[in-house]
Amino acid sequence: MCTGRRDYGGRLDATGDSTRQRACGVEVWEGGVERKAVNDSKVVANQLGRTPRGAFTVSVRCSYGYPQVIRVHPVVAGKPFPTLYWLTCPFLTREIGHLEAAGWVNQLEVRMMEQPDLRSAMHEAHQHTCAQRDQLMSPEEKAALAADGTLVGLDGRGIGGISDWDRLKCLHLHAAHALADENAIGDIVLQALPALECSQQKVICSAYE
Repeated sequence: MCTGRRDYGGRLDATGDSTRQRACGVEVWEGGVERKAVNDSKVVANQLGRTPRGAFTVSVRCSYGYPQVIRVHPVVAGKPFPTLYWLTCPFLTREIGHLEAAGWVNQLEVRMMEQPDLRSAMHEAHQHTCAQRDQLMSPEEKAALAADGTLVGLDGRGIGGISDWDRLKCLHLHAAHALADENAIGDIVLQALPALECSQQKVICSAYE
């Protein structure tokens, strides 16, 4: 799903130490420091404060080479796991938490209902997530979930497992989805942040290796 992005009323530019270009979920950095090899499993566990559930791959990294978003396999320990993309970056988690504390979840839900194009874009993002999750599951996994009656629990559950697509649940999951794929609400959230990663003088995740 690689289409042009629109502005839905968020701030147009988020400034930081690096200039990021996004193309179909691929992050390309210009002017950032040299990336370094990191132990993703160890760093992600320290970012989250726990060992992540299920198999995961890193979808997005900051310019320092640390994971910002991971994609988790939709079946964990034989059970459906509807949330594909998780925000792991402690800097973004903190900054987006400030927006949630300021009431942005409710404000963006209201805006989504007032802007039909924004609502439509979000419904398309949910539909795409459902299709992507279905593609990631093997036939054997689908059969096992169907046999124990849990496969139906994924029906209509979009980003973050949301069943009511006119609700947002939380901003972190939409920001993660926007970084890894396309998500109009997530774009608004990211555009409102003062930066998209921590400063070179204080790289938080350097302590997590």
